[in-house]
Amino acid sequence: MSYIDKIFPNPLPTVEELEAKYKRRDLPDGAKVTRVAPSPTGFMHIGGIYTALICERVAHQSNGVFFLRIEDTDTKREVEGATELICSSLANYDIIPDEGFDAFGNEIGSYAPYKQSARKEIYQAYIKQMLLDGRAYPCFATTEELEKLHHDQEISGARPGYYGRWAKYRDSPVEKIEEKLDAGVPFVIRFKSHGSYDNKIVIQDGLKGKINFPENDLDIVIMKSDGLPTYHFAHVIDDYLMGTTHVIRGDEWLSSLPLHIQLFKAMGFKAPKYTHIAPIQKMDGDSRRKLSKRHDPEADVRYYDTVGYPRVAVIEYLLNLVNSNFEDWRRNNQTKSYKDFPVSLNKLSPSGALFDFVKLNNISKEIISKMTTDEIYSAVYDWAKKNDSNLLALMDSNSDYIKAILSIERTGAKNARKDIAKYSDVPAEIEYFFDEKFAISDEMKNEIRSIKNYREIVNAYIPMFNENDSKDIWFGKMIDLASKFNFAKNGKEYKANPESFNGDISTLVKIFRILITGKTQTPDLSEIQHVMGKDRVLSRLNFVNEI
Repeated sequence: MSYIDKIFPNPLPTVEELEAKYKRRDLPDGAKVTRVAPSPTGFMHIGGIYTALICERVAHQSNGVFFLRIEDTDTKREVEGATELICSSLANYDIIPDEGFDAFGNEIGSYAPYKQSARKEIYQAYIKQMLLDGRAYPCFATTEELEKLHHDQEISGARPGYYGRWAKYRDSPVEKIEEKLDAGVPFVIRFKSHGSYDNKIVIQDGLKGKINFPENDLDIVIMKSDGLPTYHFAHVIDDYLMGTTHVIRGDEWLSSLPLHIQLFKAMGFKAPKYTHIAPIQKMDGDSRRKLSKRHDPEADVRYYDTVGYPRVAVIEYLLNLVNSNFEDWRRNNQTKSYKDFPVSLNKLSPSGALFDFVKLNNISKEIISKMTTDEIYSAVYDWAKKNDSNLLALMDSNSDYIKAILSIERTGAKNARKDIAKYSDVPAEIEYFFDEKFAISDEMKNEIRSIKNYREIVNAYIPMFNENDSKDIWFGKMIDLASKFNFAKNGKEYKANPESFNGDISTLVKIFRILITGKTQTPDLSEIQHVMGKDRVLSRLNFVNEI
């Protein structure tokens, strides 16, 4: 029995059997096969959705295949439930894998298993072949030996790592290997690199172009002592057997690219094309930094559901980060699905996109403004069921009234209201319609007091008030009041001769807006009065005599 059989005493599939099982897909010319391969080590980062969106679009717009693989070989960091969260998060954002796992974590596709921990025998079959070919070896270095190696390298000024003359077990005699195996000494399997750090290689990246690297000479661990592979080795085997043509991943892996290309060549595989994308960043003072899991709630993809952003708004915002020309495309293609937008890898920002809540809110406001009353009511109700019990109770007991509120400046409106960026904004936008929640702040009272003849103006309007007035009729009454109390009929007239007027018509209307809503910015005031009804409006207007 050879020492290799002692390392792998149990039967393993042969490399030939595996390659016969995982045959190449029959795809049209130019079709790309991409994957997203997260580790189940915590919440789903918005950057993971960003990368998955790019991968999905690149694959599907080329009539290719997009699949989900779970890279869970780091068992110490795995978090319970994280795999299910990954699957559901992708489904929530309509990033649907063709293979891998569905929304409920069920495995789908003919290249299964798609979870690395379930592919242990596959990796070991290839590692066994590498041992047979002399491209790998068992390493028995203890923690103490590795610490001493690192110390000696520091003292001598050598580059750190397990390579060349520092690779103590690289050329161990067979009898020494067998002796340690028979003694039960723990070991790992290392790749036997034939590279030289002094050699320079050029690798083409899909975004960054040609990059010069030193050749890899490190004898990296490819199988840990628990029999599972490291990421470096596992992804090579998986991407080969699963037919990945394009690997799109974060640029934190860029420094590993020479190693990964070398591993593909050592295995006799054709390497996929790599594209390394910069992470989503944000401004922190005057400097940029990555979105932080620890410090930035928006890093967690669940945040967007919790505060109530429509999922399509998040996706369209991310597409703005992917390609800056998406905004122009959307402006010219307002009725099309975002999936009709052609994502281009070479239009990604090499330095990384900046997260901007203002932009996200503007996109979300635009999307919400186009919802029908029934659509927004249903969306807000579903959100409230999970996130706001007070709003849910209010909607349950006042459904028709709230639908009427939400219909203001909506369906058919010339300028649809854009005051709601997320569903959690709704309580603040509707609460003034309810007397028990309505109040006028001291600041707003002072705004009213600053306007000349405010009591007389309101008392003159009360007899002419009709909640069923059209917007034009209501505004005509405002014009009449403006003429009677010396307010300019428009801003232009007021600016031409400000000392002759008490203000312009917007100043006059502000009195009524504050009295009725407690705010200076609201949707159309005539529609608000119609929805509130006569008694509620008159009660609020009469309050002017107490200010």
